[in-house]
Amino acid sequence: MDPWSREPAGRFDEHVLESEALRGNPLGDPHRRPLWVYVPPDYDEEAERRYPTIYMIQGLTGQLDMWRNRPPMRPTFPELADRGIASGEIPPCIVVWVDCWTSLGGSQFLDSPGTGNYLTYLCDEVVPWVDARYRTMAERDHRGIAGKSSGGYGAMVVPMLREDLFGGLATHAGDALFEACYLPDFRRSARVLRDEYGGSYQRFWEDFRSRPAFSKEWDDHLMNDWCMAACYSADPDGTVRLPYDPATGRLIPEVWERWLALDPVRMVPDHAEALRSMRAIYIDAGKRDEYFLDLGAEAYRRALDGVGVTEVFFEIFDAGHGAIEYRYPLGLRYLAERLG
Repeated sequence: MDPWSREPAGRFDEHVLESEALRGNPLGDPHRRPLWVYVPPDYDEEAERRYPTIYMIQGLTGQLDMWRNRPPMRPTFPELADRGIASGEIPPCIVVWVDCWTSLGGSQFLDSPGTGNYLTYLCDEVVPWVDARYRTMAERDHRGIAGKSSGGYGAMVVPMLREDLFGGLATHAGDALFEACYLPDFRRSARVLRDEYGGSYQRFWEDFRSRPAFSKEWDDHLMNDWCMAACYSADPDGTVRLPYDPATGRLIPEVWERWLALDPVRMVPDHAEALRSMRAIYIDAGKRDEYFLDLGAEAYRRALDGVGVTEVFFEIFDAGHGAIEYRYPLGLRYLAERLG
């Protein structure tokens, strides 16, 4: 591979959207957000042709420009996508790269009084904006969404919450089966809060923001617990409710149930009809995933099967949670083939 970036065969247009949905969000995060739109190499020459659209969303802590972070000795995903489309391996499509970062790490692509209206931003602002300015096939059956980790979570739940917009999804190691991926960390967090921060999340955040992020071994799971609580179980006034007692790690059932109501595995039965009408569902995860999201992938697949969704691509492959960007073109191709 080339050691540096090269001129793409297609075109990446870089925009900034001013969002009314995110204006005045409770975290004070920017309401002006970057947005990238990729069009395939023949877009300008074939002036009458329209294309399926696939929205790429990121995992926890993801900011848009991080898509250009090059893994050692490997191309970035935008490079892989461009090369695949230029070579014909991936059918021509428009790819939209969306930023839903928050200062807590992410938004889970939901509307929440703890973080802001990110579902509304994606669905009611970004999608219409793209359809109005690019030659998309502006219908549900020609629109897909894809992501990894928290982005994979968003790829599963957004089409259920907005059944009118997305006809295909690709989830790579997406957050699912919450008792397997989240619950085990609660006990670790309770110990660290007790031993390092006097049981106070406020003291953790003060410490976290006073030094290089993730410079202490517990930063990831403490941040993840609080961020997920802000997304899944914030009260209408913005108060964040943890699903466990930080002094003991004991579950608080009524708050934990609020989390479980947003678990993709548990959401499937209530959205069975919409899921059965999807044109493309792609699921994969590494069998050594450190967050056990391979188990979530299997549980999600079985939940789909339980409501009669049988036309699904599913694979558990030999990898962990990180460095799986080489899988993303497989999901992109699967969606582009079926949504075109």
